[in-house]
Amino acid sequence: MSQNPPDLRPDLARARVTESARPGQPTIGMVSLGCPKALVDSERILTRLRAEGYGISSDYAGADAVIVNTCGFLDSAKAESLDAIGEALTENGRVIVTGCLGAEPDYITGAHPKVLAVTGPHQYEQVLDAVHAAVPPDPDPFIDLLPASGVSLTPRHYSYLKISEGCNHACKFCVIPDMRGKLASRPHRAVLREAEKLVEAGVQELLVISQDTSAYGTDWKDRATKFPLLDLARDLGELGAWVRMHYVYPYPYVRELIPLMADGKVLPYLDIPFQHAHPDTLRRMARPAAASRTLDEIAAWRAICPDITLRSTFIVGYPGETEAEFQTLLDWMDEAQLDRVGCFQYENVAGARANVLPDHVPEEVKAERWARFMEKAQAISEAKLAAKLGQVMDVIVDDVDEDGVATCRTKADAPEIDGNLFIDEGAADLKPGQIVTVEVDESGEYDLWGRLV
Repeated sequence: MSQNPPDLRPDLARARVTESARPGQPTIGMVSLGCPKALVDSERILTRLRAEGYGISSDYAGADAVIVNTCGFLDSAKAESLDAIGEALTENGRVIVTGCLGAEPDYITGAHPKVLAVTGPHQYEQVLDAVHAAVPPDPDPFIDLLPASGVSLTPRHYSYLKISEGCNHACKFCVIPDMRGKLASRPHRAVLREAEKLVEAGVQELLVISQDTSAYGTDWKDRATKFPLLDLARDLGELGAWVRMHYVYPYPYVRELIPLMADGKVLPYLDIPFQHAHPDTLRRMARPAAASRTLDEIAAWRAICPDITLRSTFIVGYPGETEAEFQTLLDWMDEAQLDRVGCFQYENVAGARANVLPDHVPEEVKAERWARFMEKAQAISEAKLAAKLGQVMDVIVDDVDEDGVATCRTKADAPEIDGNLFIDEGAADLKPGQIVTVEVDESGEYDLWGRLV
């Protein structure tokens, strides 16, 4: 679990919430923890509150109450959420808790009995009810109007687009279905309408997220097609913005998305949670165990779209993982040559079925395997980036610092989790959200440098 960086957290900085509250206007602060899906929930809550006449405070002191949107996926995430709740109680005193950890109210109130209310993930109405009880609304009908677009906690030029809630998988290390329920896909028209409004408001990049993006629409009993994500991706690709796909499970029909990437309709980028490569480890995880067929799929994707960037995350030290199983993962990495890779050391999660598996791996062995895995991933990344020297490509500008150095991303880089491309000459006049053409003239382990052309 990663906490949203300081410039995206309204409790630590002004982020994109720049409006000032009028005298006497009730105000709410927000601490948003965890994944982009939780950030979207935070934006929706703040948008609803703003529409009801509440001001949005960027600090504890200016808020009449604070909402803490928690993460509860790992024990370390729970600890960080409890720390954030404690900080909000100390700094403000009036705290409403929501999010994934809210599915365990006794756990929260046991540590922090003074919280005003606890609600679970995506329980928007319950959060609003708790806010109304703590800080009654007092709108001025002549001033407090619904903004043209929703409150955004991300930079203006990109936005997360959540297309579904929940998950139908039963991975033994995960409790997300228990927290967020079964798959519930948003209607195609609703997603497309939101995307259109975002693009009209100046968003240049749409980051499609869910728990299982590939499964979008498969919960509809009357669906017209087997693979509704394909239709959605095709329509999103007509809006003129970059469209980036996250959390795509490698079902066979994912191959049908790749021509859209080859044609430039969707970014040539797939974020796929492979988790491991040894079939026995995958079976203990209750994950699909056909790593060899996955390599065949990767080869097929690259044959259709040679420029495709593949990102994934893995777990090392899963219960029962032997040295031979781990070595299989390293060997698989050599074959797969993934572009962007993250790795986690296994942690028990309260309520997960993996907790009771035999042969838990010692912490020192997990750490040692994690280091070996990341060394392998880093070497692959460094070689792949070196191969881009001399290439000319479009990049999107995320920031320009006071020294005139622009921090950008290529089509191969998602915000916050992947690398960057830096322009350190002639970039002072560039603006966030601008798409410019560069020639790559330097590479590192995870980042690139380029010059404007």
